[in-house]
Amino acid sequence: MPALRLATPDDGAAVAAVYAPFVRETAVSFEADPPDAAQMAARIAATLPQHPWLVYEDGGRVLGYAYAGPHRTRAAYVWSVEPSVYLAGEARGRGVGRALYTALFEILRAQGYANAYAGVTLPNPASLGLHRAFGFETLGVFRRIGFKRGAWHDVWWGALDLMPERVGEPATPVPVSALAGGRLAAALEAGAHLLT
Repeated sequence: MPALRLATPDDGAAVAAVYAPFVRETAVSFEADPPDAAQMAARIAATLPQHPWLVYEDGGRVLGYAYAGPHRTRAAYVWSVEPSVYLAGEARGRGVGRALYTALFEILRAQGYANAYAGVTLPNPASLGLHRAFGFETLGVFRRIGFKRGAWHDVWWGALDLMPERVGEPATPVPVSALAGGRLAAALEAGAHLLT
């Protein structure tokens, strides 16, 4: 039975396996070498407990993941995040990216985040389409910003408003680990409901 859940460092090897082809075979990721299982486990551990990291699991196998991390480190940026989503080949075209992002953005809203900023290496029509479907508005394109696989690549940047009503001083976002079980479960269910 397909499911969405919070990742744990024990998912490091499975998440690394999903991510590795993007590093080795494409310019989607600007990393030069795929992180190994231990490195990916450390990334998950560092992201949690403040920011969400979700995995899509089907038949006991992790076939996709989505997470959000800080947009910048200075204090005034604490309400802004950068999301990412990656899917194994067999999970693409099945609504998994939409399900992961639906749950991720519901969790971020429940935590009190205000903005999401996403970067997409071009060309990548599937990722660009997913972000636009969620309402990301184009901020601009960084032209020829990254060189990988023998070519210069552009990166599109978009923004999603997670907190349309902004009155007064916002509360600091709560850690994902501090979300009440019902709110977290409801967010995960909102995404899982979209799985076919």
